Amino acid sequence: MAVDQAVREQIAAELWKAETSATAIDRPTDTHPDLDVVDAYEIQLINIRKRLEAGARVAGHKVGLASEAMQKMMGVDEPDYGHLLDEMQYFEETPIDAKKLCFPRVEVEVGFILGEDLPGEGCTNEDVIAAVEWVVPSIELIDSRIKDWKITLCDTIADNASSCGWILGQQRVPIGEIDTGDIDAVLHRNGEIVAKGNSSAVLGHPLNAVSWLARKVDSFGVRLRKGDVILPGTATRAIDISSGDHFVAEFAGLGSVTLDFT
Repeated sequence: MAVDQAVREQIAAELWKAETSATAIDRPTDTHPDLDVVDAYEIQLINIRKRLEAGARVAGHKVGLASEAMQKMMGVDEPDYGHLLDEMQYFEETPIDAKKLCFPRVEVEVGFILGEDLPGEGCTNEDVIAAVEWVVPSIELIDSRIKDWKITLCDTIADNASSCGWILGQQRVPIGEIDTGDIDAVLHRNGEIVAKGNSSAVLGHPLNAVSWLARKVDSFGVRLRKGDVILPGTATRAIDISSGDHFVAEFAGLGSVTLDFT
């Protein structure tokens, strides 16, 4: 490992405090330039285990930085992943207090719900198609606990891939009834269109992101299980939010999902 376990624990503690206090910190990689991707995932897992020990449950996983737009926006050149916990789920009818977050942003995503476990090493898109039960409209709420979103890949990985929450719409479509590689999505904020995209922008096809995720997490001893929610990444840039914002994400053939902030 590039840094020792004591440093990993220290960074995890700093990120934990930043999230719970909604007070962003400087980049860990500025203080620890030797921090590598393996270190970053281990730091992420320290805080995930802490939340699990407190009673949270893993509800799924997300792929971050899966589109060229997001990679350019964040200045990185590969995807990452984070955990979705049950306590991170938000609901359409319940507004979110923006003041409890650092720098929140909204991402529009074609979500998946697994009906079967996925294999790890060697997972293919065909395996994903066989395992997915439902395709769903979704929004991921991201939030960087690092000042001004000035992050490297290792910084965001350590910060649970900048994940903050997830919201699912009501509609459920069997994967065999929709072309998940060609779904147009439009995001409205307060009645105005602020982003448009197509699911093909997610690593060429969102199924590529899911199979990549299954293989990646397997290397850390994690598997994608029946019932998991999988968010493969956004096809558009992330959109900043302000108190009072009302978002509606519409997906061709898939329905819509809403999100409100106070």
